[in-house]
Amino acid sequence: MVTSHKKYDLLDKTFIEILKFDSPFRHEMPIAENACFHYMLQNDLQYTIDNKVENIPAQESILLNCRNIGNTMVKVGEKSSNEILLIHFHPEILKKVYDRELPAILQNPKNTITRKTSEHISNDFLINKYIEGLLFYFENPALVNDEILILKLKEIIILLSQTKNAEAIQVILSQLFSPVVYTFKQVIEANIFSPITMETLADYCNLSLSSFKREFAKLYNDTPANYIKTKRLEKARELLLKTNNRITDIAFESGFNDLANFTKSFHDKYQVSPSNFRLNQIDK
Repeated sequence: MVTSHKKYDLLDKTFIEILKFDSPFRHEMPIAENACFHYMLQNDLQYTIDNKVENIPAQESILLNCRNIGNTMVKVGEKSSNEILLIHFHPEILKKVYDRELPAILQNPKNTITRKTSEHISNDFLINKYIEGLLFYFENPALVNDEILILKLKEIIILLSQTKNAEAIQVILSQLFSPVVYTFKQVIEANIFSPITMETLADYCNLSLSSFKREFAKLYNDTPANYIKTKRLEKARELLLKTNNRITDIAFESGFNDLANFTKSFHDKYQVSPSNFRLNQIDK
């Protein structure tokens, strides 16, 4: 149950909110044409986003694309008082604030294909200090005006662009201006030769690892590990046939980040090492 709600509007839209509520608490987040930054002021909160569960502890935050349906916030267990600060990023307001050119973090990243719609931002010193500054204005509302709020909007955009999560944040925020919905298969095919882990690929699809594996098996009738390894080895075989590239370079270009693993995998599939496979083709 919500026990307290304070907010500041910017250009007639909700910009910053502070919610206090008692557990147990469950909130189905409505679809909205904005992105939302949620910062846990007191206690933790559990989010379910695209069937992926994320627990956000106190003094940490999560950035969400609020266009998604079915997202929930939940607090269960012992009765406790909880507090959360929310910042809303409305595309029309951002366009007015940055009237000449949007900063890089609001623009589409190049060569990135991902369904990512949320990002957990771990304890970040500068963001924590920024939140402290916002709380000062909630304690002194007479000091607040549109000029101050615009400065605070620009400040959080800069801070988000400087976190270690900046790449994922850019993907989420840029969707406000040119929304692109990639299918599961598009994400897989675009990243299949990148040397990334299965966990990262699941994250790109905004799914838990177990949900990712289930979805993959449904669409490809195979396990992700077996399908991806097969495709990578087929590409490596083609490169060995058609190019004079070094075997180390071919391994990396095909998605393997370890030469020994590539050599063993290639031998297991084709019963010959990559170097001998190339020599055999030359001799023919």
